[in-house]
Amino acid sequence: MNSEQANTLLKQIGGMNILAISGGRKRLVDGILVLPVGSGYTVEVEYCEGSDTYTVRRVFTRGVKRWVKGELTYVYADEVGEMAYQAHAFRSYDFPKEEAA
Repeated sequence: MNSEQANTLLKQIGGMNILAISGGRKRLVDGILVLPVGSGYTVEVEYCEGSDTYTVRRVFTRGVKRWVKGELTYVYADEVGEMAYQAHAFRSYDFPKEEAA
């Protein structure tokens, strides 16, 4: 994902969701949009080139170790904001480990 695609993704997620998820913090790392949540958690959104969908992950990091705590693949553009929001709420939601319907 390049910076132009990242800007499009940020618009699809929505400004208020970005503020709720990460307080407005965001960065692009190796083509993956990373939204830092807190307490070692981040939400990662990756564009799937062939299917024109996204993969949303909840990731826990401690030091150099990373654990994927939930991953949702084949998320369409109109659902990516809600899925990213649910991924950030690690205390409230059990993020699914399956495909979006």
